[in-house]
Amino acid sequence: MAEKIVVIAGPTATGKTRLGIELARRWGGEIVSADSMQVYRGMDIGTAKATAEERALAPHHMLDVAEPWEDYSVARYVQEAAACCEDILRRGKLPILVGGTGLYIDSLLSGRDFAPRPEGDAGLREALSAEYEALGGEAMLEKLRQLDPRRAEKLHPADKRRIVRALEIQRLTGRTITEHDEQTRALPPRYEALRVVLNYAGRAALYRRIDERVDAMLAAGLFEEVQGLLAGGLSPDCTAMQAIGYKEAAQALRGELSRDQAAALIKQNSRRYAKRQLTWFRRWEDALRIDWEAEPDMAAAAERAGAAIKMFIQSEN
Repeated sequence: MAEKIVVIAGPTATGKTRLGIELARRWGGEIVSADSMQVYRGMDIGTAKATAEERALAPHHMLDVAEPWEDYSVARYVQEAAACCEDILRRGKLPILVGGTGLYIDSLLSGRDFAPRPEGDAGLREALSAEYEALGGEAMLEKLRQLDPRRAEKLHPADKRRIVRALEIQRLTGRTITEHDEQTRALPPRYEALRVVLNYAGRAALYRRIDERVDAMLAAGLFEEVQGLLAGGLSPDCTAMQAIGYKEAAQALRGELSRDQAAALIKQNSRRYAKRQLTWFRRWEDALRIDWEAEPDMAAAAERAGAAIKMFIQSEN
């Protein structure tokens, strides 16, 4: 039987951290972050990472586990977050997954297996990339079509990264990426999860809260945080610096935008990201949904979610 965990998810600025901590305190739980940017050290303000005071209220995991110049992957997240959850469960505690990165959450819960990326095969990837540049996307897609017609049908000749990746997997494993994905989907779930999704009843209230969050980040020193990262040698082109808040702040620091323009753009991009998050979490048909009115009522939410957790823990798998 799959072990049980609780998930607190939802779009940005909906109070996930606060509710997660409250439930952890009530249920002997420990927080496992599910945020693709909070894994990076030194990126605290712009990612709304739990503060030292908040972390003192409940144990937190999967924060500050990577350097900002690293390309952190969903496969690495699943491996490391699963190890955290297993440790928490072994100690008789309740893992509470908290965050807004739906891909990370679903990949962890599903028991999904990831195609290998051996460290020693960078040469193969480089060779395939060079072959793509020499022959062109159409020719490389035709090579893939001979091996894996179903995957080739889904790809555009200009999608170099996915074409190269599909050919790489086939050469490394002897299996097509389509075969790998089919075998992965057949695996049983890694965990049984109670999902709680936070949101605002009205879109205007969510957007107002996002704008307030951005203003608070700027007041707390977001530009200074980004300046420190860049001064420390972090490339503005690395994956971590493409995060909302960091990319726009870096543009302002280079003089490409004014600070006011950067602030407005951060708010706009955050609202767009929230819409994508809402689309992802609508797929969770069995989730407990808590929609705030003008302001979050954490006490009422903790009671409602706590009642659901009690039933969930006591139920048979």
